Amino acid sequence: MATDSPDPAKTAAAKAVPTGTALVETTPVRRLLPVIVPALAVGIVSALVLLGVSLLAEKLQDLLWGTLPDALSIGRYSALWMIVMLTASGLVVGLLIGTAPGRAGPDPATTGLVDPPLAPGVVPGLLLVTVLTLAGGISLGPENPITAANIALAFWLGRRFAPGTPVALWISLAAAGTIGALFGTPVAAALILSETLASRAQPGALWDRLFGPLAAGTAGALTMTLLAHPGFDLALPAYTRPHWGDLLSAVVIAVAGSLLGLVAVYAFPHAHRAFRALQHPVLALTLGGLLLGLLGALGGRLTLFKGLDEAKELAADPSGWSAGQFAVMVAVKTAALLIAATCGFRGGRIFPAVFVGVALGLCAHALVTSVPVAPAVTCAVLGVLLAVTRQGWLSLFTAAVLVGDAAVLPMLCIASLPAWLLVTGRPQMQLHEDGTPLR
Repeated sequence: MATDSPDPAKTAAAKAVPTGTALVETTPVRRLLPVIVPALAVGIVSALVLLGVSLLAEKLQDLLWGTLPDALSIGRYSALWMIVMLTASGLVVGLLIGTAPGRAGPDPATTGLVDPPLAPGVVPGLLLVTVLTLAGGISLGPENPITAANIALAFWLGRRFAPGTPVALWISLAAAGTIGALFGTPVAAALILSETLASRAQPGALWDRLFGPLAAGTAGALTMTLLAHPGFDLALPAYTRPHWGDLLSAVVIAVAGSLLGLVAVYAFPHAHRAFRALQHPVLALTLGGLLLGLLGALGGRLTLFKGLDEAKELAADPSGWSAGQFAVMVAVKTAALLIAATCGFRGGRIFPAVFVGVALGLCAHALVTSVPVAPAVTCAVLGVLLAVTRQGWLSLFTAAVLVGDAAVLPMLCIASLPAWLLVTGRPQMQLHEDGTPLR
């Protein structure tokens, strides 16, 4: 019987390496320790970029929605001012995108939360239009463009100071730092990236791959917490005594949220195709701004902006609006998210989707007052986010942190099962370059 002969190349390599050296070089600790310093640096810078953009947007928002209408003796949130401001925001953003290097980034309908690095020259224009979008009252959040900008900066600086490092390292560190800063906790970054990493066939333990991102997420979260004290807690009434009847309501509300989200998802490519037919960003964004202004006039000021602060205002007084008023807000905000995300505004979909879920949950409570507020709101947010983001950990985590009450976790986990069965395999709220939806 013939026997396999040894590979001469492998034999020579083995003789050339002293005994034990290969083991030392591949020890996980030796590979992970050098990542700590760049991870902490990337996390801190990511948080500072997010904080800087947020502060600039807040100052500009105060000017556009306070100082300016007061000087003109126009109601700050009158129907006329909302239509004028949102239309003007679309016009200005369209002009900037048409002239900015790289058009201030790719078509936002084709981007997700974590994407490959952009060219560094695109970042200033992307950040500028993001500030204008946030300040102008557009129904989009900062998460997508800020994450894209931080990934581009981290990759550009990282390759200059540490050439040869893999692209995936800088993407994961910048994404984790930004997500940690957005949510004020590194747990969010670890959960979201674990879902991303699980879909890739990579060697090594999952926690080895999460080590750097967790450090970056921690640095980003601590930086943001120390400087800005972010918070997601809606201060809803405590949910201390779960009942069997709440299981059915939790499932029904989560499924209703998923169905609502899927309506927007299936409408997404059609709305995008309609705006793309205009063939110019100024036309598409001005029309989009006008439509958003009309929606704002219909739904009221709480349906403007990214939605987190407005969701807190809704939750502070669950009985302050009728079920019909909540339903109008749900419909208006869903339509506003759909238009803003398809006409060309740069922004993320998580925060406005949270508002939709909060309003939907409060609507369910207003319709059936025996349904507790906390599980109604969290399960509605869970359902909407599952349909819009198609990320289970992100949806569960975001819904849970809105109440900070462990008693709702079993309800959320149970409600997530039928909701996930409903959304999995469906089109996503993201398109290929040819306009077809991702699956």
